Amino acid sequence: MQNKSFRIVFIGDICGRYGRRFLGKALPHIRLKFSPNLVIANGENSAGGLGITRKTAYEILECGVDVITGGNHIWDKKESSELLKDEPRIIRPMNYPPNVPGNGFYVFKTEDHIEVMIINIQGRVFMEPVVDNPFVIMENFLSQVKQKIVFIDFHAEATAEKQAMGFFLDGRVSAILGTHTHVQTADLRILQNGTAYQTDVGMTGSLDSVIGMEYDAVIRKFLTGINHKFEVGKENIILDMSIIDIDKSTGKAINVQPLRIYESTYYTQLDF
Repeated sequence: MQNKSFRIVFIGDICGRYGRRFLGKALPHIRLKFSPNLVIANGENSAGGLGITRKTAYEILECGVDVITGGNHIWDKKESSELLKDEPRIIRPMNYPPNVPGNGFYVFKTEDHIEVMIINIQGRVFMEPVVDNPFVIMENFLSQVKQKIVFIDFHAEATAEKQAMGFFLDGRVSAILGTHTHVQTADLRILQNGTAYQTDVGMTGSLDSVIGMEYDAVIRKFLTGINHKFEVGKENIILDMSIIDIDKSTGKAINVQPLRIYESTYYTQLDF
């Protein structure tokens, strides 16, 4: 299958130092076991659970990630604006206003001349209203795309918006996988016209947390309505990812597999 197919591993939102640390441990073994042609990870929460910095970005890239996608927290650290200008392998949602730093897509090229279009878009339901309509943006952008293999990270809150986008793009892109909610969903599948779809890939961070942050402070905020300082969770670290095999000749998904790896047992899980 590997001669015919192109394999993408997509890793869910990396949350802070503990998520980065486990990614660094596990990714070399993931690459050995699954032999992906391309590794993509969402890194918008890699710096302290909110935002991305030059240090965290290059830590992620140097451990074996090829492309980093973002979302609504991509600019939470001041230095990220310059980082997005300097590093094309880090992308932000393309439906932000055109004057913001960075790009919303990246073309990954392999040594055997295969090109993969990687796109980052953001939803509007329960999200910042500043972004343009992602459905209209994708309709216009895809008319210009020449690559057969097209991968989309749809960074959105509402399940309905993500599902609608999946059906809207079915057969026109290779895969559309959701991020942002940090909770792995059990609906990874291939839609009727050949597009791999998942509502949310999940996260790389603490399972014993509220979407990656220590739960005590989050509970206090719900009880009192008063903001408390959130700390990145450090217990029971997991890595959520999805593996997508795509037919090189058609650009359609032919096999999908979700996976959750626990830091405490990852050697056993990966047969090392």
